[in-house]
Amino acid sequence: MSAACQVDFYVLARTTQSAEQLACRLAMMAWEQGHRVAVCTASDPDARRLDELMWDDPPGRFLPHATGADDGSAPVQILAGHGDIAPHRDLVINLCMDAVPGPERFVRLCEIVPADSAQRNASRSKYRNYRELGLDPKTHSME
Repeated sequence: MSAACQVDFYVLARTTQSAEQLACRLAMMAWEQGHRVAVCTASDPDARRLDELMWDDPPGRFLPHATGADDGSAPVQILAGHGDIAPHRDLVINLCMDAVPGPERFVRLCEIVPADSAQRNASRSKYRNYRELGLDPKTHSME
């Protein structure tokens, strides 16, 4: 079943590009395609910042979302870490430094690779991890 999970790495070219803004755009596109989205952040403060950003980004659009415990009512759920991804979520956007455990549970997994060298190294490790699980990650340069 793991072959069914599509893994995409979105590589930001410049440090001025925001991983969080790209996460908002990806979440909007996924929601519009009917996906139930989980966005995983590294910490509670990061989840709160993303929550604030989703009210205004993409500009002129509203992305229904929620933070904290997932009751299933919001199409996009923002989480701190990977531990609480609800089983009804089919697409995960990962902003954490470590790989999402059990990626075969999802239809799609989006990894955002910031231009920062430490975070790039973490992304390389995640890429190898997914390959070892039998997945075939694809990369996309975000110029």
